[in-house]
Amino acid sequence: MALVLQSIQTDKSNMTLKIERYSEGPSTKLRLIGRMQAEHLAELEKQIRESGSKIAFDLEEVNLVDVQVVRFLGACEAQGITLLNCSPYIRDWIGKERD
Repeated sequence: MALVLQSIQTDKSNMTLKIERYSEGPSTKLRLIGRMQAEHLAELEKQIRESGSKIAFDLEEVNLVDVQVVRFLGACEAQGITLLNCSPYIRDWIGKERD
């Protein structure tokens, strides 16, 4: 079983998100670091398409999100993507957006 790490960094006007990709067999963990904004969603969707069948987002180091990201995370979770280490404020916001 191979472990693959891929790091992608996007930077637009100091809005930076780093994506680290860890793959092992059919499982992929995308570790997201920094500020996650709507402009990063296309890259995340690409990463999801390129990942295995079992996907998890590690959100431990995400420190800022916008409403489009919260809705995206809620939709991902509804489709079976696991949200690991999701901060309470993001988790609460996802719940409010679903209501």
